Amino acid sequence: MSTKTVFTTGEAAKICKVSQQTIIRCFDNGTLKGFRVPGSRFRRIPRDQLFAFMRDNGIPTDALESGKRKVLIVDDDEELVELLSDTFARDGRFEIKTANNGFDAGMLVKEFRPDLVILDVMLPDINGKEVCQRVRSDSTLEMVKIICISGMIEQDKIADLKASGANDFMNKPFTVDKLLDRCCDLLEIERGVTS
Repeated sequence: MSTKTVFTTGEAAKICKVSQQTIIRCFDNGTLKGFRVPGSRFRRIPRDQLFAFMRDNGIPTDALESGKRKVLIVDDDEELVELLSDTFARDGRFEIKTANNGFDAGMLVKEFRPDLVILDVMLPDINGKEVCQRVRSDSTLEMVKIICISGMIEQDKIADLKASGANDFMNKPFTVDKLLDRCCDLLEIERGVTS
């Protein structure tokens, strides 16, 4: 649980899921209140100001409140979804939502605003590449990380997925711990301490 009281522009950007430039611009034009570190040009944003800014701009404040990272798991294999959900829930640092088709995934990405999407490439309705493109075409989702997973895929398809916006790719079958490690790396948090 993060009980930080003051944030850097980079940390504020991560919490708000916007680019650091956006935070700096809002800071400089006075929409986001904060202060400069005396004797330097570093900007700092107090927690209550960040909270007010998020509330005023309709940015969900739960990331600030819980400090948990939000993960959306999209796969039509319900057993795998359950296994992944359990593993991430046990880690304790994640809030999980799941979808088993591309349509629900698209809706959830907008509502839930996950930090990370674990995306099966072979969905029953639309393919993972399309989901990647939809997420990437929405500038408010620019900070969302996407890991694609698939059992049957050729190398050139992987390049294709990355070109469409996927940050990482894992072949099925994989160990869930490996996937969790990759997710932690992408979110720039410590790898899970396996007890």
